[in-house]
Amino acid sequence: MADPELTLRAYVFIDSLQPQLAAFVGLGPGVPAPEGAGLRLHRGAPGIAINKMTDIALKAARVQPAAQVVERTFGMLEVHAFDKGEVRSAGEAAIGHYGLTERDRLTPYVATCEVIRSIEPMHAQIINRNRYGHMILPGESLFPLRVRPGGLRRPGRQ
Repeated sequence: MADPELTLRAYVFIDSLQPQLAAFVGLGPGVPAPEGAGLRLHRGAPGIAINKMTDIALKAARVQPAAQVVERTFGMLEVHAFDKGEVRSAGEAAIGHYGLTERDRLTPYVATCEVIRSIEPMHAQIINRNRYGHMILPGESLFPLRVRPGGLRRPGRQ
């Protein structure tokens, strides 16, 4: 039976990190996930539960922790390995301890989706200022997409 106190906000499996996503994820804290590795992301509430999920995932399978974030409300864990079966096993063990399956995650929905064409120079400068993997040039288009519940945190932020 699922723990009524635990909410699985995001539970994502990426079978093979592409170069650009691997570079972006690598900007954050923790052990960077290399190109071609499989990655499993968990995000749950309350945040403290991520500590137990991490312990279970690392004991259940041969995976590397890419990042762990523990906040009062939410927690996030990313694990990766080249063996996709190990990545899947780690995730299933971590949420299975709480009686959860992938079907118990919150259903994501698109909260914001738009296209901004021909970015102005000062707009590009503001976006690039943060340097969290962003790089847009004046005149290019921008596609801001926000999905809720969010799974990934902005790299470099705790």
